[in-house]
Amino acid sequence: MADPTRRAIAAPVSRLWPLVALAVLSVACGSPYPPPPETARAPVADTLHGVTFTDDYRWLEDQDSPETRAWIAEQNAYAEQIVGDTRLRTELEGRLRELMDVPGAIFPRRAGDHEYFSFRKPGREVGAIYRRPASPAEDGDRGGPLDPEGEFEVVIDPLEIRDDGTTSVSIQDLSSDGGLMIYAIRDGGQDEREIRVRDLATGEDLPDRLPNYLYGSIAFDSDGTGFYYSRRSRETGARIRYHRLGTDMEEDEVLFGEGHGPERFVNFSQGGDGRWLVYTVQHGWARTDVYLHDLRSGTAPTPLIVGAPARFSARFVEDELFLLTNLDAPNNRLVALDLDDPAPDPATWREVLPEGEDLLTGYRIIDEQIYADYLHNVSSRIVRYDMDGTRTGEIPVPEHHVATLRPWGEGRALLTLNSLVTPSTIVEIDLETFEMVGDEPWLPSEVPFEGSDYELNQVWYTSEDGTRAPMYVAHRKDVEPDGETPTLLYGYGGFNVNLLPRFDARAAVWMERGGVYAIATLRGGGEFGEEWHRDGMLENKPNVFADFIAAAEWLIDNGYTDPERLAIRGGSNGGLLVGSALTKRPDLFRAVFCGFPDLDMVRFYQFTHANNMPALLEYGNAAVAEEFGVLRTFSPYQNVRDGVDYPAVMLTQGDLDTRVPPLQARKMAARLQAASTSGLPVILDYDPRAGHAGGRTFSRNVRNTAMELAFLLQQLDASGS
Repeated sequence: MADPTRRAIAAPVSRLWPLVALAVLSVACGSPYPPPPETARAPVADTLHGVTFTDDYRWLEDQDSPETRAWIAEQNAYAEQIVGDTRLRTELEGRLRELMDVPGAIFPRRAGDHEYFSFRKPGREVGAIYRRPASPAEDGDRGGPLDPEGEFEVVIDPLEIRDDGTTSVSIQDLSSDGGLMIYAIRDGGQDEREIRVRDLATGEDLPDRLPNYLYGSIAFDSDGTGFYYSRRSRETGARIRYHRLGTDMEEDEVLFGEGHGPERFVNFSQGGDGRWLVYTVQHGWARTDVYLHDLRSGTAPTPLIVGAPARFSARFVEDELFLLTNLDAPNNRLVALDLDDPAPDPATWREVLPEGEDLLTGYRIIDEQIYADYLHNVSSRIVRYDMDGTRTGEIPVPEHHVATLRPWGEGRALLTLNSLVTPSTIVEIDLETFEMVGDEPWLPSEVPFEGSDYELNQVWYTSEDGTRAPMYVAHRKDVEPDGETPTLLYGYGGFNVNLLPRFDARAAVWMERGGVYAIATLRGGGEFGEEWHRDGMLENKPNVFADFIAAAEWLIDNGYTDPERLAIRGGSNGGLLVGSALTKRPDLFRAVFCGFPDLDMVRFYQFTHANNMPALLEYGNAAVAEEFGVLRTFSPYQNVRDGVDYPAVMLTQGDLDTRVPPLQARKMAARLQAASTSGLPVILDYDPRAGHAGGRTFSRNVRNTAMELAFLLQQLDASGS
């Protein structure tokens, strides 16, 4: 078979004519934008379930070919040409740096005679692993916050591994005596990591190391003589192994995972002073199997829950196994199993917290009390219970805030509060009265943003099938939306993710410049429980796009903006969201930001070298005829049509994205550039070191965000310059 890359380069002039014609049309129509670089076409036809698709840009899937590399360089140059090195962009970078280059709270982990922590010091390009001497035990574990400007001992500086700041390090676990640390090295933005063990007394790494691979849970055993780890292969799936320090890694014992394929996540947690391991097998984001392994007995793992249509999150609490589950409880409940007799029959489980009207998202135990986290209409609630489930109070949380709680000495806790217009602030509270200790926050935000100048409201819109959903809308108090206000709408809608109204420097800058920022709650997320999630996955995935379009229409119909002043943004699954929205309703939006996106859903199941295989259980698998029938209706790449006035689009991606195949953004950029007749630019900003998980320095993050905002503001004629 002929090499499609070679055929692309040798494509006849007739195949390039539509691009030439488009360039001429842009000039003739007076478009202020230069045409994009020409992309050669080399049609490849695929037939799936009797349907034939033609892919003109299959050759761009070859990431390392000289032709693709040259094309990427041209696209990056074009993107820079369109956005330009303007005063607006310089101003945005300066303001974003002010908002983003601030320290957060540092909560170290004690191990032996030291406390260990990771963070990025202001002014540095990348974070590092540090430690400081621990306070004497008799002094208790309370003290002031760590001063980010303080002098700490550097344990591992990733700049010594790679000096460009695109490599990162993270603590995986510390031995109970504080002598050893397992840490991970991530090269660029790939999901794969290398695992090493550091002798903290000598500062040297042990010979024991795991190669660059996909890893899940990693933890030392109870005496620090070895560690357990979950390693996942894209071909064969995940396995739980045990490594004894000082032995050959090839001899590591497989404890669990045989027979579970690449579409499943397999992880573990420990309990009972090292006696127990609980294994969880996650089938996508809607079902979990649970197995219990008594390591002292020498017997095989015991299946506890297998095949139940529900999720389970396990945690050891003294002599019980707590399970947070949506089994027979779409809003979740908390149950407990007696480890002396861990029966698989749900009728024998002790119900600790029953299902309520609000979504139970998590819990923590402080001073023998359960503090349960709930979502009420996408806002946080924290309710306290005795260990038997008796309610004993609720911590006051401001409306439309995200709140988290952590223990802080006897009878005290630290409450972190955050909202779309409130940078993260931490207050100390008395757990007897729930009142704030002192007159000032324990750790006030250092972000230079005055939230009192902004208003945040929650509105409700109606999707095409009658489903009602909330949307957060925020702007400066002195801004009166007049039907032409520049508006940026953000969404996600998938994988049971709760999209919460957290502070975001991007949103802050947008609002500072007089814009409206909106966050749409969409089906497919977990904000209203499992039914809400399932209403936006597999055959119901089209509901997500319908919700997003309805949210955009609500903003227009209610006098906030109009299609010429409306932009949308999304990343990853949110990139699929905006990609589908722009192909379904190109008339509804003026500009689109589409980051690290899934876009070719018809061929997604074939991208086995880089994709996240369990996502097939959320999106659907085009190899299955019934699921293909749904996927083809919303797959953005296959739904681009020639001769359509598409909005301005900015796509971003990077070579080292091993979760979402980067080839999708490359092909989509080429396809939209060729198809659109609006004269508006379609650009691709492409980073050779970036990926889903990082690979970007602090300065690169600032640059990327400024470029995104500059593009959108320019397209909405809201640059202010």
